[in-house]
Amino acid sequence: MPFIRLAMAQSNPIVGDISGNLAKVLEQTSSAAKLGANLVQFGEMSITGYPVEDLVTRESFVSAAERAVTELAAELVKRGLGEIAVVIGAPRKSSTPTGWAIASNSAFVLYQGKILASYSKHHLPNYSVFDEYRNFVPGHEVGVFELFGIKFALAICEDIWQAGGPVARIREHQTQLTLVLNGSPFEVDKDDRRLRLVRELARTQNTAVSYVNLVGGQDDLVFDGDSIFTTADGELIARGEQFAEDLVLIDFDGTRATLVSEHVQTKADDDWQIWNALVLGLRDYVQKNGFKSVVLGLSGGIDSAVVATIAADAIGAENVYGISMPSKYSSDHSKDDAAILAGNLGCHFETVAIESMVKVFESELDLGGLASENLQARMRGVILMALSNNDGHLTLTTGNKSELAVGYSTIYGDSVGGFAPIKDVEKTSVWRLAKWRNAWADSIGEKPPIPENSILKPPSAELRPDQTDQDSLPDYEILDAILDAYVEKRRGVSEIISSGFDIEVVNKVVALVDRAEWKRRQGAIGPKITGMAFGRDRRLPITNKYKG
Repeated sequence: MPFIRLAMAQSNPIVGDISGNLAKVLEQTSSAAKLGANLVQFGEMSITGYPVEDLVTRESFVSAAERAVTELAAELVKRGLGEIAVVIGAPRKSSTPTGWAIASNSAFVLYQGKILASYSKHHLPNYSVFDEYRNFVPGHEVGVFELFGIKFALAICEDIWQAGGPVARIREHQTQLTLVLNGSPFEVDKDDRRLRLVRELARTQNTAVSYVNLVGGQDDLVFDGDSIFTTADGELIARGEQFAEDLVLIDFDGTRATLVSEHVQTKADDDWQIWNALVLGLRDYVQKNGFKSVVLGLSGGIDSAVVATIAADAIGAENVYGISMPSKYSSDHSKDDAAILAGNLGCHFETVAIESMVKVFESELDLGGLASENLQARMRGVILMALSNNDGHLTLTTGNKSELAVGYSTIYGDSVGGFAPIKDVEKTSVWRLAKWRNAWADSIGEKPPIPENSILKPPSAELRPDQTDQDSLPDYEILDAILDAYVEKRRGVSEIISSGFDIEVVNKVVALVDRAEWKRRQGAIGPKITGMAFGRDRRLPITNKYKG
């Protein structure tokens, strides 16, 4: 009788760590075997990590990945796991290289020490964060095979997001289960879109679908897992955990599917998803790049409070070093709020006053006005980078997306850092996340970490007497609404104005956004959580006279 116990394996590979990723695949396969699985499915490019970008244009890299696939097949037999089929993603050399690209993004079915079947990604995305058309050669074959009395098809990520190609011909092969390998980065609400897509594939092609996604942070991308299994009629059988490695086991007889363990997850709210994406993105960037600790400036404001709390959740408060750097303009409540936050989190806390240092520069360079204000921010940047160099910390910058959009930061000052945890979080969302994190702490009986005063007080850079952000910017509710229209939705100025915004405010905001492109180009990377993040998503020329 046809039967498989499928293990959907959410793995967290490290790009380029082929031997380490191979070891993780073997470990997860062994764990799945102990639970009775006879087919284990991994995500896209799980041998090499993803995205590999231009690494895959190096012949030595592709050869190493191909050897790893062969070694995996042999090692499975050696460990007594040869009767378990493993579906794995890796690049392979193409017989039809196209200039820059020499390899295909492929899936392999390993069984009894051999490659039973293979498939190469047909649709190569070339939008948003993806540059696959630059790096890979497209495949053309239909990846169909039979094993354990069941007919399977293979697909890779983008193949099910686009019309046509091999996926559109799955039905004609009477496929009972389609195995989709994915490296689908997190965005807010993308989990709903994926489920709709998988259900559409199942119903149109009359096939059950196992959609396995990677998990983990890779530079500015976060993969959230959230793997999906549906029957041919679109019934959701199971979903993997979000933001965690996982094994989901399904029994399948060619028609019916049964969840082996309780794994259907209810949809988490957006703030929970965003917070966990930011935490995972920071944790993996720190750990995968060999850092042990982070350092950041604690101003007493909402942005640094949220970043410090994300860091404490990601790597433990004992590895977070907060530095208060008051100037003569710093208010007592700001200094107090920074200290209270550090005490609530249990992170390291130190005060380094900058007034005497600033005076030396002002005197020697005869500075005043804006130059003097920016000097304060740059002095703080120097201190943080000096501590980073001295103690090996990763410096975190605390700017949010709204500030980044309009250039409301000092280059080489408060923008200094190696990673920007809230780079893709607009200011109004920073406040919302702070309230969410405090409420979550309260719900589990812990002390809310972020001081109420940091949430309630008007935001200020405190670079001059009685300064607030709204001296220079519109109210953040208005600013974020205009930025959503101009940046996220890519609407023109006249269209934004016609939707009800003040013409002068719109023109001012748009001019600030356009003028700040040079700053953004030099900024630190940070986790992408929206569909239009600065950096990989939104790419505009610095020298640009177009207004519209």
